[in-house]
Amino acid sequence: MDGSRRALDDLDPDQREVVLAPRGPVCVLAGAGTGKTRAITRRIAHLVTGGHVSAGGVLAVTFTARAAGEMRTRLRALGVPAAQARTFHAAALRQLRYFWPKVVGDEQWELLEGKLRLVGKAANRVGVATEAEMLRDLAGEIEWSKACLVTPEDYPAVAARTSRDIPAPAEQIAKVYRLYEQAKNEARLLDFDDLLLHTAAALESNAEVAAEFRDRYRCFVVDEYQDVTPLQQRVLDAWLGGRDDLTVVGDPNQTIYSFTGASPRPLLEFTRRFPEAAIVRLERDYRSTPEVVSLANRVIGAARDRPAGSRLKLIGQRKPGPAPRFAEFDDEPTEATAVAAAVRQLLESGVSASEIAVLFRVNAQSEVYEQALTEADIPYLVRGGERFFARQEVRQAMNVLRQAASSAPAGDLPGVVRQLLAPLGLTADPPAGGSARGKWESLLGLVELAEELAAMVADADLTQYVAELYQRAEAQHPPTVEGVTLASLHAAKGLEWDAVFLVGLVDGTLPILHADNDEAAIEEERRLLYVGVTRARQHLWLSWALARAAGGRRYRRRSRFLYGLVPDDHPVSRVGGATRPRFGSGSGCGSGEAVKQPHCRVCGDALLGTLPVKLGRCADCPSDIDENLLARLKSWRSEQAKVLKVPVYVVFTDATLVAIAEQRPADQAGLVSISGIGATKLNRFGAAVLSLVAQTATAS
Repeated sequence: MDGSRRALDDLDPDQREVVLAPRGPVCVLAGAGTGKTRAITRRIAHLVTGGHVSAGGVLAVTFTARAAGEMRTRLRALGVPAAQARTFHAAALRQLRYFWPKVVGDEQWELLEGKLRLVGKAANRVGVATEAEMLRDLAGEIEWSKACLVTPEDYPAVAARTSRDIPAPAEQIAKVYRLYEQAKNEARLLDFDDLLLHTAAALESNAEVAAEFRDRYRCFVVDEYQDVTPLQQRVLDAWLGGRDDLTVVGDPNQTIYSFTGASPRPLLEFTRRFPEAAIVRLERDYRSTPEVVSLANRVIGAARDRPAGSRLKLIGQRKPGPAPRFAEFDDEPTEATAVAAAVRQLLESGVSASEIAVLFRVNAQSEVYEQALTEADIPYLVRGGERFFARQEVRQAMNVLRQAASSAPAGDLPGVVRQLLAPLGLTADPPAGGSARGKWESLLGLVELAEELAAMVADADLTQYVAELYQRAEAQHPPTVEGVTLASLHAAKGLEWDAVFLVGLVDGTLPILHADNDEAAIEEERRLLYVGVTRARQHLWLSWALARAAGGRRYRRRSRFLYGLVPDDHPVSRVGGATRPRFGSGSGCGSGEAVKQPHCRVCGDALLGTLPVKLGRCADCPSDIDENLLARLKSWRSEQAKVLKVPVYVVFTDATLVAIAEQRPADQAGLVSISGIGATKLNRFGAAVLSLVAQTATAS
């Protein structure tokens, strides 16, 4: 089968329409989870393998390094690795470096990694406060201005016209902006926005440069087009140069970056600019269960004055799953503890930690969840923290792999990588926790990347793997590392997980307090909740707390966006909210049942806390653990983890093994009575565990 035909495999009718649309303007309105990346990469492959355009003549751009890396991976698998897939800034940097001698003619200017130092100097000269928070706000205003093509001279008038919430008087910000630009230019430095500005200027003002570029690139694809800024649109127009071979893909319902200057207007007005454009709507959702899809549709369906182009209604394609769950808590620490307990249940049911996310509106909400997960001994990653390829253990590992590439032994690539990383700390079993566990997870991520490459490229060797690794490092496209993700809703855009916890859903946080006097800002906050809901494939929890601190005054109320979503018969919908639902098996959407209170099997007292519930006894009640059985269980667990290629806690946690060794269940009923062992674990491991218990009892 030729490549052009292969590009049409496994596509639904709407996706096929995207692929087969003729060259020229194409607008794809793609809802969350509808397979837009598959459709546009297949379109590129179809155009290339069908002889409509050369692979080198395609430039696809998107907004994150991860998304660009995913596009490159898929294009390589489709046999068109020469097609370019980059972020706007990465594409502009590459072009600017190439054309700089023709445009400027002297030594290239260095790229400014962070602007706060220069902003601080400018602020000090103007007499504006120079605290870190103020400098970040000033830098944000400069970035917004440049993204919106606003000069320092025009800033005060534009800020007033757009009613911007600014950190200082507009005239002072304009002076800081002007002094920052002067200092940067005198030091012969470029910031990231300059990459776009100078690229557009080079193409607009230099006919020779424009002709060379447009002779090279003939076909353009823009993903996430609802997030385009005026500056990015200017660059795109310069790339096109009056041509119309352009495919844009976007979803106005996911416009959540207007504070950076992004606007869905170019997407919504695409057919006004290109009246002959082909329009394709993707609404079949392959990501989420019908229950999650239904909730997402209700969230966005309540939006006011939705433009015609944004009225996408998702249609769930997956099998039914659990209903979304809602819960109200007295305070944030209690909410976080309940989330950690629910995460533990998911892990014990077989859900991978990397397939679980806790999402919140502002980064400051992260701390209480970091603490709760730490106390529950659950690994986590804070998205937006230290970059994967900047970690010391990763840099060290890459150096070892690079040095070994020329003389590496032949054989199984993942096995070779694992062998080379073993001296750095990649043991067969993960460390118990702390920083050692984080390093181990990073090294394991490198092995899993080798497994991914080996599955995709026949006879892949260490040299190819190292090249892939350094390419990913340059693009900041890290491998998946085991751990629950903690992230803001903005940072979660473009990602997805099996299970998602949307937490802290109170008025003043979502919607954020400063949005209250702006209807457009309120609707963007609603879209932010929509983005959060559509990140979940199967399990979705939504929760809020009435007080911030433990024992604090319960003055907060749940987000206004939740009214009409929480079922009328749910406990929190009743006057006074008499029953506090929790994230347990009996707290599903629409259920008013409280989770049954477990009691100690030794003294009979009520059990409080994750570990006592797991063990079935109070912490100070005597343990009758069988140490021999515990050792055999741990050995068996390690073997299972190796076979399944998962961390050992995915099989059973240490606490579960201790509970088994203490209670020594004789049958399935006894096994499932241990907290955290459900049907999935019973079917997969039950027979082996019961056999070990019986063998140990006989031997003793």
